[in-house]
Amino acid sequence: MQLAMPAGGEPAAREFFVDVLGMREVPKPPVLAARGGAWFISGGLELHLGVEDGFRPAKKGHPAILVEDIEEIVRRFTSAGQPVTWDSDFPGFRRFYGTDPFGNRLEFLQPTGPR
Repeated sequence: MQLAMPAGGEPAAREFFVDVLGMREVPKPPVLAARGGAWFISGGLELHLGVEDGFRPAKKGHPAILVEDIEEIVRRFTSAGQPVTWDSDFPGFRRFYGTDPFGNRLEFLQPTGPR
């Protein structure tokens, strides 16, 4: 999954995706690293943040991230001063929406029963 970010946003991306969400940064190939941005991984999720001229955050389109402990993710968000918006309109899942430091929408889901 790829999200956009403004130029120079790499420190904020690292602080959020590594320090808040507990993901691990993975190195970009040198030819791609020259363009800026950052790549993060956790479990089966790999998230690429690319620098975009005229950046505008994704307010509707978003990654849907399955988690095992949604309360822990909420705790991490709120401890970092990030608001969360719960949504109960998806049967079989607990879910909330939040944003990354650039305003990109993120969805976190935890199944409530067998899938």
